[in-house]
Amino acid sequence: MRINKYLSSFGVTSRRQADRLIKDGRVRINGRVATVGDQIGDEDVVVVDKEPIAANIDRIYIAYHKPIGVETTTSRLVKHNLVDELGFDFHFFPIGRLDKDSSGLLLLTNDGDIVNQILRPEFHHEKEYLVHVDRPFDHAFLKKMREGIIVQDKRTQGAYVERHNKRAFNVVLTEGRNRQIRRMCEALGYTVTALKRVRVMNVHLGRLKPGGWRHLKPREKKSLLAACSR
Repeated sequence: MRINKYLSSFGVTSRRQADRLIKDGRVRINGRVATVGDQIGDEDVVVVDKEPIAANIDRIYIAYHKPIGVETTTSRLVKHNLVDELGFDFHFFPIGRLDKDSSGLLLLTNDGDIVNQILRPEFHHEKEYLVHVDRPFDHAFLKKMREGIIVQDKRTQGAYVERHNKRAFNVVLTEGRNRQIRRMCEALGYTVTALKRVRVMNVHLGRLKPGGWRHLKPREKKSLLAACSR
């Protein structure tokens, strides 16, 4: 297994960041400084920043209700990062992201392989949001949101959209363009006043309070892993 995949698989960091760590000389294999492309065997000892990496680490999958104001990053150089907010004593990364001014369900894991699988756009994994806008909207607004809108010179994919009340709607997306919902609403003359992610694939936010987290239930974990192994 290549060293960058090894580090990603055991929850140390993403593959891209792993390459940076290697180039910076922060990774050692059996006492020597690692190089990009090194292969790791079962008997090899890998150390990052003087900390040994345990190959038998338990895989952890967490549902977290990200509050508004928390940044979706594990970099402690950024204020209000996930590491400081949660205080976990293990390496982890978020699966996808939520804007600082958005709230709701964020999946966290130390399983680097599943992160790569879920984020691959060709799998079209569903993400559902509850969106509030600044004024009442009509059926024409819902129709345009369902059919797709030109945003930054590219039409968004069709989406499931359902009215929640006169100023709020639920939308299910299968693509992950940056600030997509906000930009779609802006293109139609509306401003998003609140945006909450309520579901990722088969995992629901439910009654989880802002700042709260829980381990995925066995059936959620099983379904999540099955969807990512297709």
